[in-house]
Amino acid sequence: MTTPHFSVVVPVYNAGAALEATVHSVLAQTETDFDLWLIDDGSTDDSLARMRKLSESDERIRVVSKANGGVASARNTGAELSSGRYIAFLDADDMWHPEKLAQHRAFHARAPQAGCSFARIAFLEPGNDDLHAAKTFSAGYADMVPISEVLGENPVCTGSNIVVSRACFEAVGGFKAGMNYAEDQEWLARVVGQGFALAGIDAVLVGYRMSPGGLSSNLEAMYAGWRTLAGEYAGVADFDHATAEALYCRYLSRRALRNGASAVQALRFALAGVSRDAKAFFGDARRGGLTLAGALFGLMLPAPVRVRLFA
Repeated sequence: MTTPHFSVVVPVYNAGAALEATVHSVLAQTETDFDLWLIDDGSTDDSLARMRKLSESDERIRVVSKANGGVASARNTGAELSSGRYIAFLDADDMWHPEKLAQHRAFHARAPQAGCSFARIAFLEPGNDDLHAAKTFSAGYADMVPISEVLGENPVCTGSNIVVSRACFEAVGGFKAGMNYAEDQEWLARVVGQGFALAGIDAVLVGYRMSPGGLSSNLEAMYAGWRTLAGEYAGVADFDHATAEALYCRYLSRRALRNGASAVQALRFALAGVSRDAKAFFGDARRGGLTLAGALFGLMLPAPVRVRLFA
């Protein structure tokens, strides 16, 4: 069997109707040298049946069913079973631009020193699967990312944005099993900490579907997970805990505004970031200023209006 250039790994847990669009965004790639691993993580809905039906349409699709162990465990299973020279991760409710794999292949050919790469993200409102119609995009990062950025306002943003060489993945090891919040940051910190280059591609190649359901509790869990992770890097050179926390709180505040979560929660994150390190929070004056202003004015607006204004 020929080794594919990419193995795409999609962890699936109760993904429902979003799964088809996610899979089709992979099958629509202009780069066709890949196989696609759908890892069912003990779903209790019809996700596994949907996966098996999808696999009938394309021989590159592999379906694996396992007991529930969390997103880190599912990603690791797919990475271990696959054989592609590069591993590309995609969550079951996100999607890719058709040029995603092609641009990463070209990038790694130009920059073989990069063990891991990522691109920019379009934040998609419910009902919109058009990356070009998104209102908000992640910032571009066309450079090598230091550990301070990984542990601060992580420019990778989501596991759906990670493409890694198999050599890098095997050297660093898998995602931390049982860690379902900040698990991608924890893994990326190990990538950079072990001397592998993490590099950005300044192109919008990932669509992140926003959903307000359960977001407030998720943001709190993300913050708790981040604090645990940051504590492990106390005393590490080039890592300032207060600066990183200020940037991460700014990120959480923006995410709360963007997704229609609690306005009070968005403001609380913004104020926490300012109090931890105001200089870092406003280091990007436009980003910091708009975040704080959005959190303040968001208190006076209903959630749907906040989403339209700040998405």
